[in-house]
Amino acid sequence: MGFIDSHCHIDFSEFDHIREQLIEQCKQQGINAFIVPGVTLAQSKALIELAKCYGCIRISAGLHPYFLSEHREEHLAQLTEFALHHRNKISAIGECGIDRSIDDIPLQIRIFEHQIGLANQLNLPLIVHHRQSHDLIAHSFKRCRPKYGGVIHAFTGSAQQAQSYIKQGFKLGVGGSITYERAQKTRHVISQLDAKHLLLETDSPSMPLCGFQGQINTPLQLPRVFEQLCTLKQLTDADKAQLKKQLYESCSALFCI
Repeated sequence: MGFIDSHCHIDFSEFDHIREQLIEQCKQQGINAFIVPGVTLAQSKALIELAKCYGCIRISAGLHPYFLSEHREEHLAQLTEFALHHRNKISAIGECGIDRSIDDIPLQIRIFEHQIGLANQLNLPLIVHHRQSHDLIAHSFKRCRPKYGGVIHAFTGSAQQAQSYIKQGFKLGVGGSITYERAQKTRHVISQLDAKHLLLETDSPSMPLCGFQGQINTPLQLPRVFEQLCTLKQLTDADKAQLKKQLYESCSALFCI
C-alpha cells in the first residue's frame, strides 16, 4: 500500500523540466497517484492533456479565489460546459473556496457557490481552499449544501470546525503545516481526529515543510508528512501500517482512483 498526494500542482511551471523524472522518483518512493486541482478555466482545460500523459494523475476543474483577477463572468458557464463534457475525466470540482486575503469577497462567494452547485450536479466531491474564511464557507454551505463532500485543503481550523466539516462529509487535508512547532493548535486538532477523516497532501510547489523553507516543495515530501502525523498520534509500527492503509483507501474512495 503506497501513498496518494491528494493535493499537488505538479502541472505548474516549476516542474516543467523535471516532471517526468519527479513522477518516476515518486513511484520509487511508493507515491503512486496524484490529485491535481484546477485553478483557472484555461489551466483546468490543460489538465486534460496532462492526465492523458500520466495515468497516475487524477484532475479536477475549478476556479481558485487566488486567481480571481483572471476569472471572467462567462467562465462560470464555460466551466460548467467543460465539466459536463469531461465528466468522466475529472475527479472533483475545485480548487475553489474563499480567501480573505483577496479582494471582492461577494464575487468570491458567488463563484464558490456556483462550483458547489456544479459538484452537486455532477455527483463529485469538492476541493475547498480557505484562508481566514471558515465562517464564510460555513454560510455558503448553508445556502448551497454540498451533497458529495470533498476535502478541506490544508486544514488549520479548530476542533469544532473540523467536526462541522466532517459531519458534512468532508475529509481534512494534512500537509506540511503539521511539521512546524508553532502550529500547535493544528497539530493538536489533527492528532485527535480519526484517520478516516484525513488525507495526506503536499500542495507542491507551495507549503514547504519545516527545514525546507525557501525550497520548491514536491510530492516526494509526502512520506515526511506521514511520519510527522504518526509522531503526533504516537503510533506503533503496526498502527503506522494501518494508518497508511486508511489514508490511501480514504483518498482512493473519495476521488475514485
